[in-house]
Amino acid sequence: MMTALARTAFALVAFALSFAASAQLSIEITGAGANRIPIVIADFAGEPGIARAVATVVRADLERSGLFKLIEAGAPLAENAPVNFADWKSRGADALVVGSVAPTANGRYEVRFRLHDVQKQASLGGLAYVMTAQQGRTTGHRIADYVYEKLLGEPGIFSTRIAYVVKSAGRFELQIADADGMNAQTALASREPIISPAWSPDGTRLAYVSFESKKPVVYVHSLATGSRHVAANFKGSNSAPAWAPDGRKLAVVLTKDGASQLYSLNADGSGVVRLASSAGIDTEPFFSPDGQFIYFTSDRGGSPQAYRVPAGGGSAQRITFEGSYNVTPRLSPDGKGMAFVTRNGGRFQLALMDLATRQTQILTDSDKDESPSFAPNGRMILYASEIGGRGVLAAVSSDGRVKQKLSVQAGDVREPAWGPFLKQ
Repeated sequence: MMTALARTAFALVAFALSFAASAQLSIEITGAGANRIPIVIADFAGEPGIARAVATVVRADLERSGLFKLIEAGAPLAENAPVNFADWKSRGADALVVGSVAPTANGRYEVRFRLHDVQKQASLGGLAYVMTAQQGRTTGHRIADYVYEKLLGEPGIFSTRIAYVVKSAGRFELQIADADGMNAQTALASREPIISPAWSPDGTRLAYVSFESKKPVVYVHSLATGSRHVAANFKGSNSAPAWAPDGRKLAVVLTKDGASQLYSLNADGSGVVRLASSAGIDTEPFFSPDGQFIYFTSDRGGSPQAYRVPAGGGSAQRITFEGSYNVTPRLSPDGKGMAFVTRNGGRFQLALMDLATRQTQILTDSDKDESPSFAPNGRMILYASEIGGRGVLAAVSSDGRVKQKLSVQAGDVREPAWGPFLKQ
């Protein structure tokens, strides 16, 4: 079992953009971090239904992170209302979020909120957003991102998106959803499996593999327009696309010259350059965040291991040495850690290596993990696993403490990819 070495890409049948409400991901929190921040997210004042919905999204986001402990709020509180810090402190709160929703012109609403440090009895700031009634979830995610960053000092990921493949009733769908699994949309539908979705750095495109021409072909798909073009369609197999940090190039795996080997090409399919040569199989490329190296899986040394090669091509350097099976290397956004799948006592589990010290930690206790993908702030890693013969997605924090399980009712979910931060 070598995650992508033995895989082939499959045929695309339908190509559309449509809602898939019946296939929403549900998220179950199975572990939480130590020293969670006790926080109150009061219902916002003003328009009752919309105000409550926005606050509910903020609560769900922060609780799902495993880093916050929610404290009951009671009555709605506006952002400009006086704050009884002593009362909130007596309830054990460290932070308080209050807000309001008021109608404006053209059927829109203005959402205002403020974050308070209860212990220091001080305001940590606030913002105002103008939204439609349909943008309540988006606004809630943005507020949660603000609160997260103010209290933890790193960007929140609640406004980001994830891509994954769902198999249900003989149909495969490449779906895109909010990070909380809601608002799922189908970007691609097929009677055959779809594999290897990869986000462009700006979040506007997905590269993926399909088999419309009776063989694996790499496509680049614009999410805004639904248009796409062929990026790699050479003799043999074309697979495993990975974006360079500048969004101009892709690393791909081609068999046009024999065995599976690494190449780079421009996103439009031009400028093909071979990056490395080996007598084995090289696959699963991934660019380092600085664009200097491409990490990949190879069995050139006799067993599947992680290697890296300069992005312009050259000699490969082996990265993993412990164990006989280490595949799918994926670097953290800061370039300091490398997630990968390792065989550990017969179980295929997600591991994280500190690249400076080479210290490795097993993050999961499951049996069939694959396809790790870092959140853009590096805090969480999304991956695919299997429970009872059914594919599910899961997420674990980089310290192994926070755990989540994401599943679709009556569906098999695989091939996850966490998208980048979106420009506001």
